[in-house]
Amino acid sequence: MIGRRRKGPRWANTASATGWGESTFAEIAWDKSRGAAARWGVFGVAVGVVASLVAFAPAAWLAAAIASATNQHLLLADARGTVWSGSAVVVLTGGPGSRDASALPGRLDWTVGLKGLALELRARQACCINGTASLLVRPGLGRVSVALAPSPGWVGQWPTAWLAGLGTPWNTMQMGGSIRLSSPGLSVESVQGRWRLAGSADLDLIDVSSRVSTLETLGSYRLSLAGDASGSGASQLTLSTQQGALQLSGNGTLGPSGVRFRGEARAAPGEEAPLANLLNIIGRRDGARSVISIG
Repeated sequence: MIGRRRKGPRWANTASATGWGESTFAEIAWDKSRGAAARWGVFGVAVGVVASLVAFAPAAWLAAAIASATNQHLLLADARGTVWSGSAVVVLTGGPGSRDASALPGRLDWTVGLKGLALELRARQACCINGTASLLVRPGLGRVSVALAPSPGWVGQWPTAWLAGLGTPWNTMQMGGSIRLSSPGLSVESVQGRWRLAGSADLDLIDVSSRVSTLETLGSYRLSLAGDASGSGASQLTLSTQQGALQLSGNGTLGPSGVRFRGEARAAPGEEAPLANLLNIIGRRDGARSVISIG
Protein backbone atom coordinates (compact mmCIF):
# COMPACT_ATOMS: atom_id res chain seq x y z
CA MET A 1 0.00 0.00 0.00
CA ILE A 2 1.28 3.33 -0.95
CA GLY A 3 1.00 5.84 1.94
CA ARG A 4 -0.79 9.17 1.41
CA ARG A 5 1.58 12.03 1.13
CA ARG A 6 1.22 14.49 3.98
CA LYS A 7 0.55 18.03 2.92
CA GLY A 8 2.54 20.90 4.36
CA PRO A 9 1.24 24.30 5.31
CA ARG A 10 -0.41 26.24 2.51
CA TRP A 11 2.06 29.08 2.85
CA ALA A 12 4.88 26.59 2.42
CA ASN A 13 3.56 25.57 -1.03
CA THR A 14 3.15 29.22 -1.88
CA ALA A 15 6.69 29.85 -0.76
CA SER A 16 7.93 27.14 -3.14
CA ALA A 17 6.01 28.68 -6.00
CA THR A 18 7.15 32.23 -5.34
CA GLY A 19 10.59 31.59 -4.06
CA TRP A 20 9.88 33.57 -0.89
CA GLY A 21 11.16 32.26 2.37
CA GLU A 22 9.13 31.49 5.46
CA SER A 23 10.46 34.60 7.17
CA THR A 24 9.09 36.79 4.36
CA PHE A 25 5.55 35.53 4.90
CA ALA A 26 5.87 36.00 8.65
CA GLU A 27 6.88 39.62 8.11
CA ILE A 28 3.91 40.22 5.81
CA ALA A 29 1.52 38.69 8.34
CA TRP A 30 3.05 40.81 11.10
CA ASP A 31 2.75 44.00 9.03
CA LYS A 32 -0.92 43.28 8.32
CA SER A 33 -1.59 42.58 11.99
CA ARG A 34 0.24 45.71 13.06
CA GLY A 35 -1.65 47.84 10.51
CA ALA A 36 -5.01 46.52 11.72
CA ALA A 37 -4.04 47.16 15.34
CA ALA A 38 -3.00 50.71 14.47
CA ARG A 39 -6.33 51.38 12.75
CA TRP A 40 -8.27 50.03 15.70
CA GLY A 41 -6.09 52.12 18.02
CA VAL A 42 -6.86 55.31 16.09
CA PHE A 43 -10.57 54.41 16.08
CA GLY A 44 -10.48 53.82 19.83
CA VAL A 45 -8.79 57.15 20.46
CA ALA A 46 -11.36 58.95 18.28
CA VAL A 47 -14.25 57.29 20.13
CA GLY A 48 -12.64 58.23 23.45
CA VAL A 49 -12.22 61.85 22.39
CA VAL A 50 -15.84 62.11 21.21
CA ALA A 51 -17.11 60.47 24.41
CA SER A 52 -15.06 62.88 26.51
CA LEU A 53 -16.37 65.88 24.56
CA VAL A 54 -19.95 64.70 25.11
CA ALA A 55 -19.47 63.83 28.78
CA PHE A 56 -17.56 67.00 29.66
CA ALA A 57 -19.11 69.45 27.17
CA PRO A 58 -18.79 72.85 28.89
CA ALA A 59 -21.88 74.73 30.05
CA ALA A 60 -20.78 77.59 27.79
CA TRP A 61 -21.87 75.50 24.80
CA LEU A 62 -25.44 75.39 26.13
CA ALA A 63 -25.29 79.13 26.85
CA ALA A 64 -24.19 79.82 23.27
CA ALA A 65 -27.00 77.66 21.85
CA ILE A 66 -29.68 79.46 23.90
CA ALA A 67 -28.30 82.90 23.01
CA SER A 68 -28.40 81.99 19.32
CA ALA A 69 -31.91 80.50 19.49
CA THR A 70 -33.32 83.61 21.24
CA ASN A 71 -31.39 86.16 19.16
CA GLN A 72 -29.48 87.09 22.34
CA HIS A 73 -32.61 88.12 24.23
CA LEU A 74 -32.09 85.35 26.81
CA LEU A 75 -28.56 84.73 28.09
CA LEU A 76 -26.99 82.28 30.51
CA ALA A 77 -24.19 84.48 31.81
CA ASP A 78 -21.16 83.21 33.75
CA ALA A 79 -22.06 79.62 32.83
CA ARG A 80 -20.19 77.04 34.94
CA GLY A 81 -19.97 73.27 34.91
CA THR A 82 -21.04 71.15 31.95
CA VAL A 83 -24.01 70.85 29.63
CA TRP A 84 -25.18 67.96 31.84
CA SER A 85 -24.77 69.65 35.21
CA GLY A 86 -24.16 73.37 35.51
CA SER A 87 -25.31 76.77 36.65
CA ALA A 88 -25.56 80.31 35.28
CA VAL A 89 -27.01 83.78 35.85
CA VAL A 90 -30.18 84.30 33.76
CA VAL A 91 -30.22 87.62 31.89
CA LEU A 92 -32.75 89.31 29.60
CA THR A 93 -31.38 91.75 27.01
CA GLY A 94 -32.66 93.89 24.18
CA GLY A 95 -30.81 91.78 21.63
CA PRO A 96 -27.64 92.34 19.58
CA GLY A 97 -26.11 95.77 20.17
CA SER A 98 -28.52 96.65 23.00
CA ARG A 99 -27.25 98.17 26.23
CA ASP A 100 -30.33 97.05 28.14
CA ALA A 101 -29.87 94.02 30.38
CA SER A 102 -31.53 92.71 33.52
CA ALA A 103 -30.38 89.71 35.58
CA LEU A 104 -32.33 87.54 38.00
CA PRO A 105 -30.94 87.23 41.54
CA GLY A 106 -28.95 84.10 42.33
CA ARG A 107 -28.04 81.33 39.93
CA LEU A 108 -30.04 78.85 37.88
CA ASP A 109 -28.91 75.25 38.49
CA TRP A 110 -29.67 72.45 36.03
CA THR A 111 -29.03 68.78 35.40
CA VAL A 112 -29.68 66.80 32.22
CA GLY A 113 -30.18 63.04 32.21
CA LEU A 114 -31.97 60.23 30.41
CA LYS A 115 -35.60 59.35 31.11
CA GLY A 116 -36.65 56.49 28.85
CA LEU A 117 -36.03 57.63 25.28
CA ALA A 118 -36.04 61.31 26.25
CA LEU A 119 -33.64 63.79 27.77
CA GLU A 120 -34.89 65.28 31.03
CA LEU A 121 -33.75 68.77 32.00
CA ARG A 122 -34.35 69.59 35.66
CA ALA A 123 -33.92 73.22 36.75
CA ARG A 124 -33.89 74.89 40.16
CA GLN A 125 -33.61 78.55 41.16
CA ALA A 126 -34.36 79.72 44.67
CA CYS A 127 -35.74 83.09 43.64
CA CYS A 128 -38.05 82.07 40.87
CA ILE A 129 -38.82 78.34 40.38
CA ASN A 130 -41.32 76.46 42.52
CA GLY A 131 -39.26 73.44 43.58
CA THR A 132 -37.88 71.77 40.45
CA ALA A 133 -39.11 72.44 36.92
CA SER A 134 -38.80 69.53 34.50
CA LEU A 135 -38.58 69.59 30.70
CA LEU A 136 -38.61 66.43 28.59
CA VAL A 137 -36.86 66.66 25.21
CA ARG A 138 -37.64 63.86 22.74
CA PRO A 139 -35.53 63.95 19.57
CA GLY A 140 -36.58 61.99 16.51
CA LEU A 141 -36.07 61.65 12.77
CA GLY A 142 -36.87 65.11 11.41
CA ARG A 143 -38.69 66.09 14.58
CA VAL A 144 -38.17 67.12 18.18
CA SER A 145 -40.62 67.76 21.00
CA VAL A 146 -40.20 69.64 24.27
CA ALA A 147 -42.73 69.11 27.06
CA LEU A 148 -43.14 70.95 30.35
CA ALA A 149 -44.07 68.44 33.03
CA PRO A 150 -47.44 69.13 34.70
CA SER A 151 -47.25 70.96 38.02
CA PRO A 152 -49.91 71.01 40.77
CA GLY A 153 -49.10 74.65 41.58
CA TRP A 154 -47.34 77.45 39.81
CA VAL A 155 -44.18 76.62 37.88
CA GLY A 156 -42.24 79.86 38.18
CA GLN A 157 -42.55 83.44 39.40
CA TRP A 158 -40.37 86.34 38.25
CA PRO A 159 -40.24 90.07 39.08
CA THR A 160 -41.94 92.15 36.42
CA ALA A 161 -39.00 94.57 36.60
CA TRP A 162 -36.91 91.83 34.91
CA LEU A 163 -38.68 92.68 31.62
CA ALA A 164 -36.84 96.03 31.55
CA GLY A 165 -33.86 94.13 30.16
CA LEU A 166 -35.76 93.68 26.87
CA GLY A 167 -35.56 97.42 26.19
CA THR A 168 -38.38 99.59 24.84
CA PRO A 169 -41.15 99.90 26.00
CA TRP A 170 -40.44 97.83 29.13
CA ASN A 171 -37.52 99.98 30.29
CA THR A 172 -39.65 103.11 29.90
CA MET A 173 -42.54 101.74 31.95
CA GLN A 174 -40.27 100.60 34.84
CA MET A 175 -42.79 98.07 36.07
CA GLY A 176 -43.26 96.52 39.48
CA GLY A 177 -45.14 93.42 40.55
CA SER A 178 -44.57 89.81 39.55
CA ILE A 179 -45.23 87.36 36.70
CA ARG A 180 -46.39 83.85 37.59
CA LEU A 181 -46.49 80.88 35.20
CA SER A 182 -48.82 77.94 35.79
CA SER A 183 -49.63 75.03 33.49
CA PRO A 184 -51.39 71.65 33.67
CA GLY A 185 -49.11 70.53 30.84
CA LEU A 186 -47.59 72.15 27.77
CA SER A 187 -45.59 70.77 24.84
CA VAL A 188 -44.05 72.11 21.65
CA GLU A 189 -43.31 69.80 18.72
CA SER A 190 -41.29 70.70 15.64
CA VAL A 191 -41.68 68.50 12.54
CA GLN A 192 -39.49 69.33 9.54
CA GLY A 193 -39.30 72.98 10.50
CA ARG A 194 -43.02 73.36 11.30
CA TRP A 195 -44.08 73.41 14.92
CA ARG A 196 -47.28 73.15 16.91
CA LEU A 197 -48.14 73.68 20.55
CA ALA A 198 -50.37 71.44 22.65
CA GLY A 199 -51.72 71.97 26.15
CA SER A 200 -52.24 75.28 27.92
CA ALA A 201 -50.59 77.78 30.24
CA ASP A 202 -51.46 80.97 32.11
CA LEU A 203 -49.22 83.96 32.76
CA ASP A 204 -50.56 86.00 35.66
CA LEU A 205 -49.27 89.56 36.07
CA ILE A 206 -49.88 90.27 39.75
CA ASP A 207 -50.13 93.74 41.37
CA VAL A 208 -48.49 95.46 38.40
CA SER A 209 -47.25 99.02 38.88
CA SER A 210 -45.40 101.58 36.76
CA ARG A 211 -43.43 104.72 37.52
CA VAL A 212 -45.17 106.35 34.57
CA SER A 213 -48.37 106.43 36.65
CA THR A 214 -48.96 107.96 40.07
CA LEU A 215 -51.19 105.03 41.05
CA GLU A 216 -49.71 102.60 43.56
CA THR A 217 -50.88 99.62 41.49
CA LEU A 218 -52.39 99.35 38.03
CA GLY A 219 -54.04 95.96 38.52
CA SER A 220 -53.64 92.23 37.93
CA TYR A 221 -53.96 90.52 34.54
CA ARG A 222 -53.95 87.09 32.91
CA LEU A 223 -52.53 86.08 29.54
CA SER A 224 -53.82 82.62 28.62
CA LEU A 225 -52.28 80.37 25.99
CA ALA A 226 -54.32 77.50 24.54
CA GLY A 227 -52.68 74.94 22.27
CA ASP A 228 -53.54 74.28 18.66
CA ALA A 229 -56.68 72.12 18.85
CA SER A 230 -57.88 72.79 15.28
CA GLY A 231 -54.72 71.68 13.50
CA SER A 232 -54.24 75.11 11.92
CA GLY A 233 -50.79 75.50 13.50
CA ALA A 234 -51.82 78.57 15.51
CA SER A 235 -52.41 78.67 19.27
CA GLN A 236 -54.82 81.10 20.90
CA LEU A 237 -53.84 84.03 23.13
CA THR A 238 -56.32 85.79 25.44
CA LEU A 239 -55.58 88.81 27.64
CA SER A 240 -58.00 89.74 30.43
CA THR A 241 -58.12 91.98 33.49
CA GLN A 242 -58.52 90.34 36.89
CA GLN A 243 -58.84 93.62 38.75
CA GLY A 244 -57.44 97.18 38.65
CA ALA A 245 -57.67 100.74 37.39
CA LEU A 246 -56.01 99.90 34.06
CA GLN A 247 -58.35 97.71 32.01
CA LEU A 248 -56.63 95.42 29.47
CA SER A 249 -58.24 93.03 27.00
CA GLY A 250 -57.39 91.37 23.71
CA ASN A 251 -57.06 88.24 21.58
CA GLY A 252 -54.48 86.86 19.22
CA THR A 253 -52.60 83.86 17.90
CA LEU A 254 -49.15 82.36 18.31
CA GLY A 255 -48.01 80.37 15.28
CA PRO A 256 -45.13 79.61 12.91
CA SER A 257 -45.30 83.16 11.55
CA GLY A 258 -44.98 84.68 15.04
CA VAL A 259 -47.38 86.56 17.32
CA ARG A 260 -50.46 88.37 16.05
CA PHE A 261 -52.39 90.24 18.73
CA ARG A 262 -55.06 92.92 18.84
CA GLY A 263 -56.19 94.46 22.10
CA GLU A 264 -56.92 97.65 23.95
CA ALA A 265 -56.23 99.45 27.20
CA ARG A 266 -58.66 101.74 29.00
CA ALA A 267 -58.81 103.58 32.31
CA ALA A 268 -61.48 102.59 34.79
CA PRO A 269 -64.02 105.37 35.45
CA GLY A 270 -62.43 108.14 37.51
CA GLU A 271 -58.83 106.98 36.80
CA GLU A 272 -58.32 108.72 33.43
CA ALA A 273 -55.94 111.45 34.64
CA PRO A 274 -53.29 109.31 36.41
CA LEU A 275 -53.27 106.84 33.50
CA ALA A 276 -53.07 109.31 30.61
CA ASN A 277 -49.29 109.10 30.10
CA LEU A 278 -49.25 105.31 30.40
CA LEU A 279 -52.03 104.91 27.84
CA ASN A 280 -49.97 106.99 25.40
CA ILE A 281 -47.02 104.61 25.84
CA ILE A 282 -48.93 101.32 25.70
CA GLY A 283 -50.35 101.80 22.21
CA ARG A 284 -51.95 104.12 19.67
CA ARG A 285 -54.47 106.47 21.25
CA ASP A 286 -58.00 106.32 19.89
CA GLY A 287 -60.09 108.55 22.07
CA ALA A 288 -60.33 107.14 25.58
CA ARG A 289 -58.68 103.86 24.65
CA SER A 290 -55.20 102.84 23.61
CA VAL A 291 -55.04 100.31 20.75
CA ILE A 292 -52.50 97.51 21.13
CA SER A 293 -51.35 95.89 17.89
CA ILE A 294 -48.61 93.25 17.51
CA GLY A 295 -47.81 91.51 14.25
